[in-house]
Amino acid sequence: MAHSHEIPADLTRNQGLVMGALNHSVGPLSAYDILDKLRADGLRAPLQVYRALDKLVERGLAHRLESLNAFVACADEHCHRKGLIAFAICEGCGKVDEFADAVIEERLGDWASAKGFKVERTTMEIRGKCEACVGAAA
Repeated sequence: MAHSHEIPADLTRNQGLVMGALNHSVGPLSAYDILDKLRADGLRAPLQVYRALDKLVERGLAHRLESLNAFVACADEHCHRKGLIAFAICEGCGKVDEFADAVIEERLGDWASAKGFKVERTTMEIRGKCEACVGAAA
């Protein structure tokens, strides 16, 4: 995930620490992974990490990967996107690429409208092998 956020000045200390851990990670982190990385900084309880993550996700600075029960810093160049958020997750190396696709977003929106379904959020996860892992296996 190439893009990372400057840590906003209005974050709490714990939110800033968690955001820093996500920004410096090469892959997704569980709340317990984050807690382990930040114990030396004074974080002691999972609840501290979960509260910080909730706020970061709410602000669009981080995303929860549902299938991994893990978190990543937002990697989209248009941070705080409100529409479709999609992730390609490599099952070989664990790399996560964030992307958006207007066509898919429009089709899902059309389906929801036709069914009278009120969408609150849309997260799509695609699992497979990244180009590097496919090449390494060849």
